[in-house]
Amino acid sequence: MREWSTRWHKGAEQLERNEKTLAKEVAREAARKAGALAKERFGSTMNAVHKDERGDLVTEVDIQADRLIVDEILAAFPSHRIYSEEAGEGGVASDWVWHVDPLDGTNNFALGIPLYGVSISLSYQGLIVLGVVHDSVMGLSYVASHKEGAWQEGIQLEAKPQGALAKSTISWIQGHGVGKNDATALGLRHHLEHSLKRVLRMWAPSLTWAMLARGDLHGIVLYNSEGEDLYAGMLLAQEAGVKVTDFSGHPISLLGGGGSAHCEPAEGIHVGEGRYVVAAVEEYHEELLKIVQAGIRGA
Repeated sequence: MREWSTRWHKGAEQLERNEKTLAKEVAREAARKAGALAKERFGSTMNAVHKDERGDLVTEVDIQADRLIVDEILAAFPSHRIYSEEAGEGGVASDWVWHVDPLDGTNNFALGIPLYGVSISLSYQGLIVLGVVHDSVMGLSYVASHKEGAWQEGIQLEAKPQGALAKSTISWIQGHGVGKNDATALGLRHHLEHSLKRVLRMWAPSLTWAMLARGDLHGIVLYNSEGEDLYAGMLLAQEAGVKVTDFSGHPISLLGGGGSAHCEPAEGIHVGEGRYVVAAVEEYHEELLKIVQAGIRGA
């Protein structure tokens, strides 16, 4: 355990010394450019096709923005691995892995709903160390670094929602693979809508996490979700003071991670975590968790 922890911290220190500032600049600038491209094309005539049998859309802007981001990252970090929403895996085998969603909220974008963004994260040996979320319509960038806080255009974020949870708004995020006949999902969502004032569904997960980090939402319940739009937003919320656990209440920081089965992973969010999540600041987390657990039991 000590050997793995030492290796992880040495790797993190290496990034901090020479590459962390560059990684932030590259990710933030690539996200800004991709967001500007999407905003410029928003509302215009474009090709949109169904990505799979579930009906998820992909447009030519998704593909163009994806290529833009991938090219910018690999130009700066040719020795890194990269996984993007549209292009798949690229780069070389590496402990450093980027995850890119160039147009988070494609369905909103294609339908003319001005709610879409960009999500870029960087991990080292499975631990997410950097997250950038860009609100393409508002032109706002959010940046989070592991154990260094969450920031919106130079202003540090601290989630501090106010008021009773029962009278609040939370958000529901579910994975693309959740079917319409998933009884647990249907029962849980109905229970949340009955127990709380409003359950928001934005179809743009990264922007939803940004709202939670700002304190605009009281919580997020995420059901069987996955993908490149997840990690940057989760890190952003966690660094803003949000408690992130699974449905049993186990902190995400204690799940999975790198190293061997006998090594304790470095504390933080790891790639592959977060398929079933309850996220809220400490003041509201236990209450929201109990509502979720009751909803699952009754489903």
